[in-house]
Amino acid sequence: MGAIYILWLRELKRYVRSRVQIVVSLGQPCLYLLALGFGLGPVFRQAGHGSYLQFMAPGVIGMTVLFSSVFSGIAMLWDRQFGFLKETLVAPVPRIQIMLGRTLGGATVAIIQGSLILLICLIAGFRPHSWVAIPAAFLFRRYDCHCLCRPGHCDRIHHQGHAGLSAGNDFLVMPVFFLSGALFPLANLPAFMALITRLDPLTYGVDGLRGVLINTWHFNAAFDLSILAMIAAVFVTAGAYLFSKIEV
Repeated sequence: MGAIYILWLRELKRYVRSRVQIVVSLGQPCLYLLALGFGLGPVFRQAGHGSYLQFMAPGVIGMTVLFSSVFSGIAMLWDRQFGFLKETLVAPVPRIQIMLGRTLGGATVAIIQGSLILLICLIAGFRPHSWVAIPAAFLFRRYDCHCLCRPGHCDRIHHQGHAGLSAGNDFLVMPVFFLSGALFPLANLPAFMALITRLDPLTYGVDGLRGVLINTWHFNAAFDLSILAMIAAVFVTAGAYLFSKIEV
């Protein structure tokens, strides 16, 4: 358990020291919040659906968690390039503890960034249906982080360099975000779109956040949490297997 704590603390310290990363990581969510939340607000209101800012704020929080969780795997790629990963792998600790420590560190960073975006949303005018809902939203953010951090780490494990990394991120991250229902309601979609959104793991995190914060559910809390727990279990297994196959 000591290895898990040390790696978790290392990831957290690296994030806190990188002030540029903190500022830059908030730029894109703020752009979506301002450009779409206020830009499409009148259209959404004329359609009779109320405030678009209220609707999309949970989606922007989910986007922040997604980007932070997946890109936390980039740190593993740098560690591999500079030899720190090799030093970690030869340590006399089970490799699953190494994976869990890195995952918990990335998940903690993602939760911090999601909390900062939530604060920005509140300043911009977002209001939850109950202030008690804000602590409850941490439950879905935590599950989101664990589901989305592990794919990023699993992908970076077998990257030998930065070639193709940007294209792979665009191919994975942007579709996951846009097809999650973060920017549009999931009701009354065409059959093929409904199927795709159900295959997107972020869909259940966004639906959970939206349900908890503004009491608007497409599924329900128990179903969302069950799906997220199953996805997390699958990625834990996959991550443990891939870590066991890394050549030192």
